[in-house]
Order: sequence, then structure tokens, then C-alpha cells
Amino acid sequence: MRASQDSFERKDDIGFLSVGELGSVYRDGSLSPVDVVTAALERIERLEPSLNAVAYVMRDAALKQATDAAADLQSRRDLGPLHGIPVAIKDLIEVRGAPTGFGSRVRPPAEATDDAELVRRLRAAGAIILCKTNLLEYAYGIAHPDVGQTNNPHDRGRTSGGSSGGSAAVVAAGIAPLAVGTDTGGSIRIPASYCGIVGLKPTFGLVPVDGVFPLSQTLDHVGPLARSVTDAMILLEYLSGQPFHLSQPSLEGVTIGVLSYHANSRELTAAVAENLKQAIKKLEAHGAIVKPINIPLLASANSELRKIIKPEASLVHRQLYAENPAGYAPRTRSQIEAGFSVDAVNYLQAQDFRLRLRNAVEAQFTDVDVLVSPSVPFPAPIEDPEFTEEGEEGEMLSSGFANMTGQPSISLPSGMDGHLPLGLQLTGAFCHDAKLLQIALGVEAALAAYTRPSI
Repeated sequence: MRASQDSFERKDDIGFLSVGELGSVYRDGSLSPVDVVTAALERIERLEPSLNAVAYVMRDAALKQATDAAADLQSRRDLGPLHGIPVAIKDLIEVRGAPTGFGSRVRPPAEATDDAELVRRLRAAGAIILCKTNLLEYAYGIAHPDVGQTNNPHDRGRTSGGSSGGSAAVVAAGIAPLAVGTDTGGSIRIPASYCGIVGLKPTFGLVPVDGVFPLSQTLDHVGPLARSVTDAMILLEYLSGQPFHLSQPSLEGVTIGVLSYHANSRELTAAVAENLKQAIKKLEAHGAIVKPINIPLLASANSELRKIIKPEASLVHRQLYAENPAGYAPRTRSQIEAGFSVDAVNYLQAQDFRLRLRNAVEAQFTDVDVLVSPSVPFPAPIEDPEFTEEGEEGEMLSSGFANMTGQPSISLPSGMDGHLPLGLQLTGAFCHDAKLLQIALGVEAALAAYTRPSI
């Protein structure tokens, strides 16, 4: 019995190894990709369906890839840090041989005949495509009742967030070290905050969206979810096709601008407000220079974002809606219907607003290195909040503006409210993803706030 328990605990721990740790044990022969994929598949079987994070398991294909990767590494054919590393893919991204379901019932899931460009890049790097992950329907703000919401690994009575909740949950739960999500108004960073992991929305256009079903073509981003900044950086390298490098973490002399509109919002719970205050103190203690930043346009960022996302999403869904409107969840359908009636002048004015907002935010980087906000104004709720909140910003309080501006933005674990994680969001200058990641590494080291769920 003790031997069996030891084996179980070891497999449990395998799921929480970092990319670097997995690479080390692969190359010294103490573990193989087959061991890791087998442990991941067993963990899926144990945690599903109560977690409800996984839409489709690529069991046979993943084991085949793992066997091939093990043979390659044994024969010293080494493709780099992702060789033999399991990666989960959000179920609106095409993966050859796997059905794409979009979290919907408008159409039956159809097997993809080709990989999305980002998946091709991962395969070329030797990554193992482990599974497809659940999402809010078409990434548009509601879980279809036939699919259900993905539950939080820290408390399965609460949501993991959306729309990339499945991707965040499989990483937080130790099923896979890495996952890919999409972000149109916070859909990577919000679930990352709720689940206590790292979620990065890169600069707009850095990661290709070929083979990724769109929600809003001028707001959509694709990015990594991981348990550390370093792992997120490694995945971003291969998603983007661009090299990144991290040096030793340091905040000495880094100037951090705290966005007053987010930090002083009345929507922050007392725990989130206190967590932000304590996080800032820790950053100052590690050498950061902190100053408040006031950007009046932030007060309109999310309302203007909705004027863009609604008609763009409705255009994307025009044919699907005509085919089978009853296949949508009622709230998704009502959002699509609302988008058909958005006035063209309002849409164009919102596009003009986003340019002014980008210029206003970008101007701050002459005086600061990074902008800081609470990732979400509250910890994970029981259910996913409504996409729109009359008179409130809701969970998009801090996140939506960076989709409007296209600037890179990352959520990091910053502490706990009881047993529920909280997050700190950092936003960098346009196309300065490398600088943002380096500062995030320093913040991560200063806060040391990652907490493994008891699951």
C-alpha cells in the first residue's frame, strides 16, 4: 500500500514540474515524455468531469508523440525546450485529427483536417498536443448549458473564468505545464488570475491567428498560460517564432505606474484592495519606484470595446446564426443579435477612440517602465459573470483596455483571499513584450505568491 501511495504522489508531482525541470529529467533519463503524458492522462481521468476543463483528449496521438520524443531525446535528436512537453489547446483552435467544438451546439464538432499555424509551430518544436480545453461558447462570455462552466482547481464550486477557463484550469491543476488561450477582453488574464497562474496577452499580431476561430478580429489575441513567467516566455517564443531572453530577476530602478482608475475602483473587494497595497509595498522593498498614473480615457475603455466586439462578433457569426440560432446558449444568442443593431457611426467612433487610448497609454512609457493594476477586482466567483454589467466594469475592469490598445499585458499570482488566488496585472509598451516579461520575472520573484491547489 505504501509503495502504491508513493507512486501516486510521484505522478501527482510530475504534473507540477516546470518546463525546465521536465527538460532536465528527460535529458538525464530519470523520466521520459511517456511517463509524463501517462501521468497527465491519469490525472485527466481522475479530475474529469468534475473539473470540466477538457473538451477532447488526444490520448493515442499524445502517447505516440511521447514515444517518438523519448526516442529522439535518447538518440540525442534534441529540438529544444519544448521537446516532449505536453501542451493543451483551447477548443476554438484547429488541431489536426481532433474535433473542434467551440463550446457550442450550433454545429456538431468537426474533425480538423489541418493544424492552426501556432499548432504547427509547436509540433515543429517537439511539443506534445495533449488535449483540447473547454471554453465559454465561441469565447463570447457564457458557458453553453450543455457544456457547462469549467470549475476552479482551488475550489470546484467556483468558476475558472473565461473564456480560456479550460486552458487555465488544466495548467493550475497540474494536467499540463502549458496551455494556449485567446484573449479579446481579458480571456487569458482573467482565468489566470482566478486560477493562480500566469497568463500573457502578447502584443496584438505577435502570435498568428490562422486556424483560430475569431471573435473580434481587431481585438483577438492568442497567448500562453503557465505556472511561471519563464514557462510563459518559452511558450511565447515558439508561438510567435521570435526569440526571447530573461536575465536574473531584478526590480532595482524599475519605474512602475499604478493605474489609478483600476487601483481606486469601488468595485475592488477589500481583500483585492489590500492585496494590491501589500504587493506594491513588496515591489518598492525590492527596489521599484512606484508612482500613480491617471489616464482619464480608461473610464470609457470597456464601454467602447463593447461597441467593437459586438458588431465584429455578429459579422463572424452571421452564417452560423442563420443556420441554427437555437444552437447557441440564450445569452450568447442575445449578444449576437444585439451586435447586428450596432450603429456604424458608433462602431467607427469606437475605433477612433481606441487610437486615442493607445496614444494616451503609450505616452506613459516615457516616464514608467510598466503599468500595474489588479488583474480582476474580485476572486473567482461561483459562476461566470455577465458579459455586460450595467453601470459596472465587472471582471474586465483592468483587462479590456490592453485589447483596445494591443499592448502586451500579463497576470501574475499576487496572493490569496482565503483559499482563492488573486492576481496582479502588468502592461507594457507596444511591441515591448521582452521588457514586460523581464519585469514580470522580477515581480514574480518579489511576490513569490504562487500557491499550488489542493486537488
